[in-house]
Amino acid sequence: MNLDQIAPNLKLSVDGTWISDKVSSVSYPEAGNEMCFQVEQDSFWFGHRNACLGAVVERYPPGGLFLDIGGGNGYVALALQSIGIEVALLEPGPAGARNAVQRGVRQVVCAALEDVDFQPGSVAGAGLFDVLEHIPDDAGLLRTVHRLLAPDGRLYLTVPAYQWLWSPEDELAGHCRRYTLDGLRRVVERAGFQVEFATYFFTFLPLPILGARVMPYRLGLVHRKDHKISEHMKSDSRGVRLLQPILRWEVDSLRNGRTLWCGGSCLLVARRAT
Repeated sequence: MNLDQIAPNLKLSVDGTWISDKVSSVSYPEAGNEMCFQVEQDSFWFGHRNACLGAVVERYPPGGLFLDIGGGNGYVALALQSIGIEVALLEPGPAGARNAVQRGVRQVVCAALEDVDFQPGSVAGAGLFDVLEHIPDDAGLLRTVHRLLAPDGRLYLTVPAYQWLWSPEDELAGHCRRYTLDGLRRVVERAGFQVEFATYFFTFLPLPILGARVMPYRLGLVHRKDHKISEHMKSDSRGVRLLQPILRWEVDSLRNGRTLWCGGSCLLVARRAT
């Protein structure tokens, strides 16, 4: 499908990205995509998130065009593309869009969501992967996505979990909040969706984050920019090798439709209900 069939104000540029005739300013720093690009390929966190998302999307497929909204450098989009999902990446940052094309994502739109005139009901699935927590009006964004989706279209979300894990890392990342599954369900349902599946994942992260990041800062033992643990350890590091049984268990659980009762992140799938 050519994207200009569902968004008439898009045109294909010489660098292979689709661009809009409207351009809004974005709050996400341009350097943020480049920083992520340096760590994504080797980061166990990004790799495990992709594995969990792939398991869930295969169990709850979109059945048509999947729009990865705010998808950065295309790391998720490429993984979904590789399992046969028709994906279009929507990323307002030029560096992220270029990186996605370089990675091999076939359909890349360099624009903010509000700048693209998508026809209502034209998208089968939409993903917001660690995006919603950056948006002050999270309900407003979900209502916008609701209008894009076809009847029974699916929404896929990941967000950081538990407000009690809030730390300066969240402030540096530009987060507005963290979520519980119940809180995420409520905001999604108020936007007109029916939740099909909701779980935590990264089950092993809350206690290390609390002990090594949150409590030392609250006790005044570290400064704002100190990093005591890393969620982006290399996939071949000794620590990650020790975690492999847990990582495989999480992916297998999600693939089989089982939910996990705690974790550093939330993952949710919902259908457009109204």
